[in-house]
Amino acid sequence: MLQVRKIEKYYGNKNNVTKALDGISFDVEDAEFIAIMGASGSGKTTLLNCISTIDMVSAGDILLDGENIADLPSGELAKFRRERLGFVFQDFNLLDTLTIEENIGLALALNHRDPHAVTRQVEQVADRLGIREILEKFPYQVSGGQKQRAACARAIVGGQSLLLADEPTGALDSKASKNLLEILTKMNQDMGATILMVTHDAYSASYAKRVLFLKDGRIFNELIRGERTRSVFYHEILDVLALLGGDVSDVI
Repeated sequence: MLQVRKIEKYYGNKNNVTKALDGISFDVEDAEFIAIMGASGSGKTTLLNCISTIDMVSAGDILLDGENIADLPSGELAKFRRERLGFVFQDFNLLDTLTIEENIGLALALNHRDPHAVTRQVEQVADRLGIREILEKFPYQVSGGQKQRAACARAIVGGQSLLLADEPTGALDSKASKNLLEILTKMNQDMGATILMVTHDAYSASYAKRVLFLKDGRIFNELIRGERTRSVFYHEILDVLALLGGDVSDVI
């Protein structure tokens, strides 16, 4: 459902050019859960920004459900993001002036969907993530874990093709991180969500089905979990991070 083909990304001018991405290619199948890892400056966030259309590639192609993102007119990008992509942020980005129900359904409302249909879709995804009882509350009235679930519900309520998460556990303590990762796993396994998660944390990456490791803008290695336990997969991830060299604390 996602095809990344030999993409390159340059920053700067002719006197000072930085190559952030260097010929990266990979595919993402429906209902995959992939983590992207690498040290600071490896290109992982740039890669996610290009896939999300926040930034555009300098060369190469990114196809989502067969549609080349690079060919989209600038006027259609915002609509594309609302309809095709879901986002999970570090701080959840819920609006305190809107109820949880309104936050979850915001993108649908912006797309002028029928209000009754929006309500049905929000209630359905809220039921599946166990937050139906807080839909009428405001974000400041609910717990951190409930905010996490609301943010995840918003990311998939419209049937978005791809959920993108950039360091989603970066601002959370260990308990909250585990809860969020279990939510993402549930969304992937039970609801068929396709997830692409950038993380510096091996523990978070061990929840994925596949891990791509970036170094100097290229894919350095890849691990597929298969039938191994998450604990075994976690230690294999640590081994690859050690091979990446440099300051391993940057990526663990």
